[in-house]
Amino acid sequence: MKTSKGWRFGMRDMHILPGSRHRSSSRGPRSAACYIISSRGCEALADWLPLASERELSDEEIASRVVFRDILKMPAPKLKTPKIAFMFLSTGSLPFERLWDMFFLGHEGKFTVYVHASREKPVHTSRYFVNRDIRSDQVVWGKISMVDAEKRLLANALDDSDNQHFVLLSDSCVPLHDFDYIYNYLLYSNISYVDCFEDPGPHGNGRYSDHMLPEVALKDFRKGSQWFSIKRQHALVVMADYLYYAKFRDFCQPGLDGKNCYADEHYLPTFFHMIDPAGIANWSVTHVDWSEAKWHPKSYKAEDVTVELLKNITSIDLSVHVTSDEKKELQIRPCLWNGFNRPCYLFARKFLPETLDNLLQIFSNYTGA
Repeated sequence: MKTSKGWRFGMRDMHILPGSRHRSSSRGPRSAACYIISSRGCEALADWLPLASERELSDEEIASRVVFRDILKMPAPKLKTPKIAFMFLSTGSLPFERLWDMFFLGHEGKFTVYVHASREKPVHTSRYFVNRDIRSDQVVWGKISMVDAEKRLLANALDDSDNQHFVLLSDSCVPLHDFDYIYNYLLYSNISYVDCFEDPGPHGNGRYSDHMLPEVALKDFRKGSQWFSIKRQHALVVMADYLYYAKFRDFCQPGLDGKNCYADEHYLPTFFHMIDPAGIANWSVTHVDWSEAKWHPKSYKAEDVTVELLKNITSIDLSVHVTSDEKKELQIRPCLWNGFNRPCYLFARKFLPETLDNLLQIFSNYTGA
């Protein structure tokens, strides 16, 4: 594995190597627009024409596919300074605002901040977070209210037409690189970063309900982390969707039919696998440590936080998923950025509030800021 030290991303990295699977010698204006959102160009969108189906589609499915297709074909606007929307999903105050303040400092005009606090009004310590709270509602872990909160953040962020990339973060997330690195990594990427894999085990396909038929078939059911980072066109199709959202709202619930299905782990991975599988990276740019094999990932304490820990995380350049069946199959793939192998992670969680002082002390050492 390579370390991420020294990687710097810019437009020069957009060149595609000869022979790469991303290369196309005949992209006209239309396919160039498609290439902005899907690494396969319009070829991927052709699969979503209303007639391309193994069965007769309902009126609702045809309407949805036409809308999704036209949104995905939209070229990205030419903006002088496109922005990234940093969307924080929290229960209240954010313990790492001082760290994020250091991260954002000097980059005004290149980002916007949105905070969804589901339990109590946050007390902000950074100027970048003041007056950035959106109207929020109660969020229950594992329920559709989690997806509703994500969509609420997206709706507010989409209202700013300069926002071209949308990152969902928790209150335990910290940045792993300086602002310029993350800005260039995301805005010059040709895909969105949505965690997505097929898990044949009880915690994957075992959560599927036949009630989702015919719109969502078992063969399309996917699983992944909720912490996405998506381009504007993908954010728009999420907001435009009701048909598939309703299937997960009604039939992906904890305890339904004796199964524990969690919409925030299955809705978006399944949705993007169905509508634009070549347009997503199939891994999240937010790192979590599942090595303890518990229901929740490892939480980092103050004594855990060292430069070495953070450098180790930023050196990872392989995406690994483990199935929940008896085989415990490892699904490993390289993290590709515009066809080049690059480190996978830009952010990490879950850091306890007690880690703040250590993180502030070593911030410039591990980010290169």
